[in-house]
Amino acid sequence: MNRTVLAGLGLALLTALATPAQATAATPASDGTARATPRSDAAVVTTAAGAVRGTVGPRVRSFQGIPYATAARFAAPRPADPWNGVRDATRPGKVCAQPAGPPIGKPSTDEDCLNLNVTTPRGKSGKRPVIVWVHGGSMTVGMGDLYGPDRLTADGAVVVSMNYRLGATSFLTHPSLKESGGLALDDQRAALRWVNRNIEAFGGDPSNVTLMGQSGGGFSVCGHLASPASAGLFHRAIIQSAPCGTPGNASHTRTQAREESRKVIKKTRCATASDVGDCLRKLPIEDLLKAYGSDREPRPVSGTRTLPLPVDRALRTGRFNRVPVLIGVNHDEENGMVLGQELATGTPMKADAYKPAVEEEYGKRARAVLRRYPLGASAGRTWAKVKTDAVWAAPTLDTARALSRWTPTRMYEFAAQDTPWYANTETLSFPAAAQHMAELPYLFDLDLFEELTPEQAALGQRMIGAWTRFAATGDPNGGGETAWPRLNDSRGRAGRHVQSLTDGPWKRADFAEEHHYRFWSSHKG
Repeated sequence: MNRTVLAGLGLALLTALATPAQATAATPASDGTARATPRSDAAVVTTAAGAVRGTVGPRVRSFQGIPYATAARFAAPRPADPWNGVRDATRPGKVCAQPAGPPIGKPSTDEDCLNLNVTTPRGKSGKRPVIVWVHGGSMTVGMGDLYGPDRLTADGAVVVSMNYRLGATSFLTHPSLKESGGLALDDQRAALRWVNRNIEAFGGDPSNVTLMGQSGGGFSVCGHLASPASAGLFHRAIIQSAPCGTPGNASHTRTQAREESRKVIKKTRCATASDVGDCLRKLPIEDLLKAYGSDREPRPVSGTRTLPLPVDRALRTGRFNRVPVLIGVNHDEENGMVLGQELATGTPMKADAYKPAVEEEYGKRARAVLRRYPLGASAGRTWAKVKTDAVWAAPTLDTARALSRWTPTRMYEFAAQDTPWYANTETLSFPAAAQHMAELPYLFDLDLFEELTPEQAALGQRMIGAWTRFAATGDPNGGGETAWPRLNDSRGRAGRHVQSLTDGPWKRADFAEEHHYRFWSSHKG
């Protein structure tokens, strides 16, 4: 979902020292994969394409900007070219082309941008579970290095993040662009293949890979669940704030994609070209980004070889890659959107604007919505509650139930109410609470947010423990937390267990009741 977020100051989190251990590097094996071998320099690892030199910290080793693939515009990715010598991997790689926008992204015109980052525990022997992180940003903005994974890594996982093509360079479709329409998933798939081939050299286990994403990244994870081409490349999935079981949320039809692309192409000189595809390939990237704009919600195109079914249908019918899934939603997803509008306009939503907003959004159903959600003390907070339940909560439970019919599935609700807001911003008319993205600073070191309080940091460590346990075993239970059973498709109360994640004891959320699930289930369409 497209969300306006505000720039923040750096997030400074305390890290403990760890005891140094024997360093490792790697040499290519005869089959071209990288294999770890003892070496005196812990900062050097040899991948299948060549050696890289990263950074060694007290707790983790970090390798940034490693090429995992290369691709011409609108073409599928191919393996990156090998290099001689030791490649510098101490700084992030180029950010994929994207417009100016929220600080979860970075304005860029770079198209040679298919690179990834690996952060691995220092002093941990043996093969570690691997978490491959797919960043959010509505599939139009974002970069992998924004999300500092040191705490996740220090808990025992090898974490990989990546840059992948976004917006127009991934999703623009035309009959003359044979490979375009879902290149973001193709790029991510290429990164997963790189992980399979190289991660053992960094201490990771290629047979234990968890694919994890939030928002646009979560929809990407759903796309890989539904894609036969991604089978076997990952073994568990974590989906955060991405209700992909709703039709159209995670994939578009060919007709939808071509109509959207037609509007974009019409804004360029290529609309009247004799060879539209050739013109689009040669069009200056600045012109392509300008024509595409920053307000679109692109999705991979279904009805293709790599995504034969719409994602929601694949999940509903069980025709997907059946791996254990951890899926969740935030208690107050829409708070951030409403508060962002408040900051943009300089005034909170007025009481007399609530009813017209409901009527415009829900038409003939507005009267029922207004009865279910009467105006409270804050019009903005009431409106955010309506949108959270309708757009996020109910569809996420639908998605989790669809998955649980076919594969082990656990669902959570991030429900902490005292959460960090974006640093250096104004006082708000109501608390942001568990807004969209609110769980991210608990899992990653993010410069966007205020510094975590000791209580928030403690909750973050509990969540990291659950996430890394799931990555290791497919089960988040342990660490002294209350039991977290699987969700299943039983219509009974016990069959819809949603774990509430707060700074208090974790327990079952009364999710369906609190978010009026039955009401929204009867008001679909």
